[in-house]
Amino acid sequence: MGLFSFLTREIAIDLGTANTLIIYNDKVVVDEPSIVAIDKTTGKVIAVGKQAMMMHGKTHENIKTIRPLRDGVIADFQAAEHMIRGMIKMIGTRNGLFSPSLRMVICIPSGITEVEERAVRDSAEHAGAKEVRMIHEPMAAAIGIGIDVQEPTGNMIIDIGGGTSEIAIIALGGIVCNKSVRVAGDNFNADIEDYMRRQHNILIGERSAERIKIEVGAAMTEIDNPPPDYAVHGRDMMTGIPKEIMVSYHEIAHCLDKSIAKVETAILNTLEMTPPELSADIFRTGIYLAGGGGLLRGLDKRISLKTKLPVHVAEDPLRAVARGTGIALKNFDKYPFLIK
Repeated sequence: MGLFSFLTREIAIDLGTANTLIIYNDKVVVDEPSIVAIDKTTGKVIAVGKQAMMMHGKTHENIKTIRPLRDGVIADFQAAEHMIRGMIKMIGTRNGLFSPSLRMVICIPSGITEVEERAVRDSAEHAGAKEVRMIHEPMAAAIGIGIDVQEPTGNMIIDIGGGTSEIAIIALGGIVCNKSVRVAGDNFNADIEDYMRRQHNILIGERSAERIKIEVGAAMTEIDNPPPDYAVHGRDMMTGIPKEIMVSYHEIAHCLDKSIAKVETAILNTLEMTPPELSADIFRTGIYLAGGGGLLRGLDKRISLKTKLPVHVAEDPLRAVARGTGIALKNFDKYPFLIK
């Protein structure tokens, strides 16, 4: 601890398409949806995170809600900066008279381009970061699950988030081969919206689709402990009147089938690229599943049937990446896989 260490705050950010988590002092201090609400007339930020999410899909012409990240990368630079700034304020890192300088470790998708990486770095610097390092999501997920990534053993990680599904083979502190597909939680929501429109003639919003996915979402039509049918409320396309219908997990499993099949194809492609010695390790260790997508009922079983390998779901898969980013933050200068 240096003399001026109180002037520096170290934070780890899992900047996700759907949710942003911030770790400070080894604790998750912020866990909010990645969304901001902006006043169109003044350009000022009205709300960030949960408060903005409550406004999403319900705004009048003077307010707009923006999700700054699409497919795991920054789509709206200014909104992203406002969001990061607003979420850092939630921690309350001010120290008396001084606003401390921030050291950050930020999580990024493994399939990100240099331009997209630069956008993340710039947003963090504009939000007050003096030093920024980055870590790829599958690597952070592996560390968060508790895997010793420095070992000469192959481990396969699948991280299904909101915007991207990251599949990677990790050994010796690096990513040996990886595949990043832009099919994830948001696509599942879009599939549900589309299905409701085509099959039941009912219009629902993004938030309602997310709710359906959580309540009755499934990857297979035959699962243990099936959830009860769920009441969906939306607008009837024929009459324009609000109505209620009941949906079962069978229907949702059917409508998510195509998107999950794309993720399965990416998993098989990654296994094909894997060096044989690491394939032998993966046969023994199995596949680790992290990210919010890991909570989808029956997904682990479906992947296991497809690959004929054991699939382990991380405990609290939603926070595995954030936990790993927090551990990487403690080893800010030691880990070779932190991108300067």
